[in-house]
Amino acid sequence: MTITERILAAHSGKKKVEPGELINAKVDLILANDITAPIAISEFKKIGAKDVFDKDRIALIPDHFAPQKDIKAAEQCKILGDFAKEYKLSLYFEIGRMGIEHALLPEKGLVVPGDLIIGADSHTCTYGALGAFSTGVGSTDVAAAMATGECWFKVPESMKFIYYGKLNKWVGGKDLILHTVGDIGVDGALYMAMEFEGETIKALPMYGRLTMCNMAIEAGGKSGIIVPDEITEAYVKGRAKRQYKFYTSDNDAKYIAVREYNCSKIPPTVSCPHLPSNTRPAAELFEVTIDQVVIGSCTNGRLEDLREAAMVIKGRKVNPNVRMIVIPATQRIYREAMKEGLLDIFLEAEAAISTPTCGPCLGGHMGILAKGERAVATTNRNFVGRMGHPESEVYLSNPVVAAASAVLGRIGTPEELGL
Repeated sequence: MTITERILAAHSGKKKVEPGELINAKVDLILANDITAPIAISEFKKIGAKDVFDKDRIALIPDHFAPQKDIKAAEQCKILGDFAKEYKLSLYFEIGRMGIEHALLPEKGLVVPGDLIIGADSHTCTYGALGAFSTGVGSTDVAAAMATGECWFKVPESMKFIYYGKLNKWVGGKDLILHTVGDIGVDGALYMAMEFEGETIKALPMYGRLTMCNMAIEAGGKSGIIVPDEITEAYVKGRAKRQYKFYTSDNDAKYIAVREYNCSKIPPTVSCPHLPSNTRPAAELFEVTIDQVVIGSCTNGRLEDLREAAMVIKGRKVNPNVRMIVIPATQRIYREAMKEGLLDIFLEAEAAISTPTCGPCLGGHMGILAKGERAVATTNRNFVGRMGHPESEVYLSNPVVAAASAVLGRIGTPEELGL
């Protein structure tokens, strides 16, 4: 079996599962946010559930329209707080304690290797970086799982992606996944578990792995997953709130397809409007002028991402025709960035810094685009109207390309700044 099949078998009480099989499995953690939880809560009450299955296994995180941007957002967030109080949920994260959900839960050790995690958010696939099976589901599935602790699944087929070769300078997990999505298309791994492996992945730090698994959904994947190793162990040791288990894939496991990538040939990559799969080397896009840069999100808002961006922008100024918004993904990351002087570097460069929020990524607040405006963002989607006006444009990149572009006033690379 593959690692995905092993985890699903263990959680459904079976010795073996096969792709296409319908199973009922026990979940280790359920997640919902201020957009999706209110629907789940409404459905939970409709089915007449008396209580939640476990008060310590349901995470409610207001992060999309929070801090509450208007009355409607405030009402949505209040539903989460009221439900958490009513059922005495231990994993409710209020403003000041919260962070962007998919950065917060790994940071706090609430998702661990071997877990089966569902979330009413498509980027729940992020936690596969820890060797867990995690996937986005609908709010009604979350409602049922909150009551029963179980969810149904169709066991996905697995597709293997092997990465080898040395990474070029300024290339990281974001470039690898953009290159992959560009290669196979936005439905190239439809309902499949995307298993990332190879010498390049073995050397990739956890923040790069989280970025890659986060964007599995952009290729249509049911999940992204990396077999856990020493890097996983170093990350979860002393952080994990529960016991964890390292699963692996058998040598004779079946994959529907295998793709190989020579990473020494992958440059800093940008996804052009209006699909994540519309990728080109950043260096080819030097004629694209921009109005906004966003560094943050569940894809690239971690401390290492901020360090990389700060390295590029240090001692420089944001182009006068550009606004730059930096959003640390959690309170802890915000504080660490402050202690390291990263926030000073951004402020000195005349960037704005926000409290943790998903904000601009989904066109919510904190950086909406007007008609005709263009943004470079370290986020994960660039569909029509994703960050604002339907006639605006979003280009997806890694943090160093985003920072260099903020200085240049157009899409560019750190090399152009002499780095």
